[in-house]
Amino acid sequence: MKLAVTVITGFLGSGKTTLINSILSGNHGKKIAIIENEFGEVGVDDGLVLQSQEEVVEMNNGCICCTVRGDLIKILHKLLQRSDPLDAIIIETTGLADPAPVAQTFFVDEYLQANMRLDGIITVVDAKHVIQHLDEEKDEGVENESVEQIAFADRIILNKLDLVSPEELACVKKRIKAINAPASIYETTHSQVPLQEILDIRAFELDRIMDMDPEFLNPDQDHQHDESVQSVGIECEGECDIDKLEVWLSALLQNFGNDIFRSKGLLAIQGSPHRHVFQGVHMMLGMGSSANGHGRPWAPGETRTNRLVFIGRNLNRKALNDSFRKCLV
Repeated sequence: MKLAVTVITGFLGSGKTTLINSILSGNHGKKIAIIENEFGEVGVDDGLVLQSQEEVVEMNNGCICCTVRGDLIKILHKLLQRSDPLDAIIIETTGLADPAPVAQTFFVDEYLQANMRLDGIITVVDAKHVIQHLDEEKDEGVENESVEQIAFADRIILNKLDLVSPEELACVKKRIKAINAPASIYETTHSQVPLQEILDIRAFELDRIMDMDPEFLNPDQDHQHDESVQSVGIECEGECDIDKLEVWLSALLQNFGNDIFRSKGLLAIQGSPHRHVFQGVHMMLGMGSSANGHGRPWAPGETRTNRLVFIGRNLNRKALNDSFRKCLV
């Protein structure tokens, strides 16, 4: 029997890792491997994913849909050769990934085609910000990732409903249906979806994809990212002054939030034994710590290293690094 693979995609900050954590903490009895691909220069998601018995593989050296697709194939081959067979594999793409080349992987590699099946593409959509990204004008030849992620979806997790009005929600659903009418939509606030709706659903249909994109199986099909979007990573040891940190983050997102698509970080705070977490989408910011279930706690003897990632346009690398370091004790 072929091993089922689920691809979870969605734009930056839509709630993909929250969905992964929901799956990891679910009572499903399955042995699942998670493959995580981050766009940021500094890996943060490994600290946001809950500790579990599942195998988690990180890919932080490029985008899974283009520059590191060969690495993805090698990892999938290795997972197939485990002595204790898996029940399923979940691939979490970067927020800037086109899911088509990832899906194509399972049809152009003979070994994978013989031993794996693409079970479904699950797209997580941020109800608050998706229209802003769907309407974004791109240069000629550059794909709008938000459109592609919705178009290729078998299931759509319409997330963060608590942040929109009923009128806004109706508008978002209309836009989604205009792009992909057949996909089922599940409305959520924190990516909470019954597991039977996203795992082992046998939803991916090659015929539908070929009708939409006749070049889908062409391995030479061009794929071009928006090069104006960049990532700035900050990594340094030390502890932060919580008051200075909160003022810095608030001012940063207030002044530059339109250009900062996604921000997230793992932080060491003076006087706190817990690992602290912040996550932002444009001007919206949330903070928590391992004390209340946000991310993993510091391991005994672990170096308290701050790791932050900002993804967006017009980012000043030196200014971000210098200004953060002023928050250190």
